Amino acid sequence: MDERGPLCVGIDPHASLLTEWGLNDDVAGLERFSRTVVEAMAERVAVLKPQSAFFERFGARGVAVLEKSVQEARAAGALVVMDAKRGDIGSTMAAYAESFLHKDAPLSSDALTVSPYLGYGSLRPAVELARENGAGLFVLALTSNPEGGEVQHAVRTDGRNVAATMLAHLATENAGEAPLGSFGAVVGATLGDLSSYDLDINGPLLAPGIGAQGATPADLPGVFGAAVRNVVPNVSRGVLRYGPDVVALQEAADRFAEEIRAAVTAA
Repeated sequence: MDERGPLCVGIDPHASLLTEWGLNDDVAGLERFSRTVVEAMAERVAVLKPQSAFFERFGARGVAVLEKSVQEARAAGALVVMDAKRGDIGSTMAAYAESFLHKDAPLSSDALTVSPYLGYGSLRPAVELARENGAGLFVLALTSNPEGGEVQHAVRTDGRNVAATMLAHLATENAGEAPLGSFGAVVGATLGDLSSYDLDINGPLLAPGIGAQGATPADLPGVFGAAVRNVVPNVSRGVLRYGPDVVALQEAADRFAEEIRAAVTAA
């Protein structure tokens, strides 16, 4: 992020977005879309975040496109966060982790989004494999969807809510790491003032919601406070709607990165 700017661009090939690009909603359209985004972004943005579901819906051929996109993006120097939101227990969680975090896996990524709502301890196989392979996790903590509150805001018997508990677990994982640990939280940029939460987890905060979902770069300091310098702001449709023109995509990403840098620097 210091070298390329504080921006994560999603690779989200919605059917509607494929149509907007003049592409068919099929594997050929998926491949063209993904190739264009990687070509435009992988050598200039810090992070690319493919949403695996939009590839998986095409079966094995879609997953093959995802594999190629991940490998080409990483080869060009971008970090890849696989947005798969996996969550399970025991050997099944370990298998998910091996699919995305093992250095020799076809879908090997720099980080994986995971769901902790079978209990944070259920993520232990992923935490351990991430450490072994120099990778990281982004744990769902305070998500921007309105339904999330019924779980994340639930209060435990110790008086702390579930989201705060997840943040505390991550702070423990990252204790003593410099400059940051590799275990981050997903915290929506649309949530408003979060000063009641301790976001200083010594790890990155993946912040979806900028652009089409309504948040702006200028909102970030008010949402994240002192932790804003550890935020990885995610923009998807706000950039992707400028495709398939490669130059237009790059210019949109550059604008967001500069606006975010200015907002963070001013904080």
